[in-house]
Amino acid sequence: MTNIDGRQPLNPVSVNDLVDIIAAGARDFFNAPLYGLVFGALFAAAGWVLIALLLVLGLPYLAYPLAMGFALVAPFAAAGFYAVRDHLEQGKPLSWGGVLGGVKNAIGRDLRWMALVTGFALVIWMDIAAFLFFAFTGFHGVGPDFLDRLLSTPSGVLFLVLGNLSGAIIALSIFSISAISFPMLYDRDVDFVTAMVASVRLVMANPVAMCVWCALIGVAMGLSVLSGFVGFLIVLPVIGHATWRLYRHAVPVGAPHDEANFTHMKVV
Repeated sequence: MTNIDGRQPLNPVSVNDLVDIIAAGARDFFNAPLYGLVFGALFAAAGWVLIALLLVLGLPYLAYPLAMGFALVAPFAAAGFYAVRDHLEQGKPLSWGGVLGGVKNAIGRDLRWMALVTGFALVIWMDIAAFLFFAFTGFHGVGPDFLDRLLSTPSGVLFLVLGNLSGAIIALSIFSISAISFPMLYDRDVDFVTAMVASVRLVMANPVAMCVWCALIGVAMGLSVLSGFVGFLIVLPVIGHATWRLYRHAVPVGAPHDEANFTHMKVV
């Protein structure tokens, strides 16, 4: 078991637990489908707008890394689902004013700084993607033979390998610090560094289950991108609610809110 300063336990997470957590997340979505669909649609619309902007600016080669990089900011976009689930747990009636008010209150605390961290990671990933593109394909831009050069030349294949490997490393790093940090920052008045430490410790204590969870999120996000972002209408709500469930599973509701408990966490 993982303990926080020898007092506060963090429950272990298994692959079987993930099955129950995902099922619970799906039930939460269907219990309040309107909120899930609206937040998912807004996230999808943001993707369409950004991709269109890249095409207008003549930067189509950044469309793929931007689309895949959306997974880095998805935890912040899921804050609305944390508010929905929190209202349901407390027996409060659901309303747009209550849900948005809950998100606003959380952003007023350190949730905004955690969002800045993941947003900065997305910018870094886009910079790396642009650098790799020009390093391996030159400054010829995206021409009629671009796809052929990408798949049939050594430099193109190497670009694909290194690009996806770099993205995977960044995604895994961000996942480690955000696995439960966003719902924790919504639920508790702790600083974002404390939340990141708790998240990393949880991942380190449960590497198999958390790697499976990371892979499932990556596959779900990838399929959503391939669907033209339409899949986010279902995928984002389910993942958002499931992330809250994962947080509740790892950190019991009755756990003390003292941030020192999370900062000095150790595995025993």
